[in-house]
Amino acid sequence: TDEEFVARFKKEGTSIARLSHLNIVNIYDVGSEGHINFLVMEYINGKTLKQLIKENGRLSSEMTLNIALQITEALECAHKNNIIHRDIKPDNIMITEDNITKVMDFGIAKVADSRTVTNLNKVMGSVHYFSPEQAKGNFIDCRTDIYSLGIVMYEMVTGSVPYDADSAITIG
Repeated sequence: TDEEFVARFKKEGTSIARLSHLNIVNIYDVGSEGHINFLVMEYINGKTLKQLIKENGRLSSEMTLNIALQITEALECAHKNNIIHRDIKPDNIMITEDNITKVMDFGIAKVADSRTVTNLNKVMGSVHYFSPEQAKGNFIDCRTDIYSLGIVMYEMVTGSVPYDADSAITIG
């Protein structure tokens, strides 16, 4: 019912749909039907990185580097197009049956321009993968995705996140 949110959703969904990269899940359409707004996305046959970590405990150095390099390729494409993902985590990374890494769920991504990079006094994302700036609700840029990727790499190598606690406040 928030017209401003719906307009931003459609604008940012359309911007993300313009991204074309092997390591980014394709968005084919942005639409609405009645009061439901939606994205039509590529189907990926595979597993999330989180599932792989749970199944294996930790990943080999070779597999970690292969996946991390593919994620950096996806982020480079997004960042060159002024899009900050803001929620890089193993649940948002798919590994196809052919071992292609695909970054997905740009649901809280922001188009990085002077009108849209604002904190709006809201902290969004997954606390275990937050950059310090994001955890504080400060303005962020592309570096927040790089920080989150570092946390993801740590988890791939060790099988756990570097910081964990009973509450989100303690982690952040």
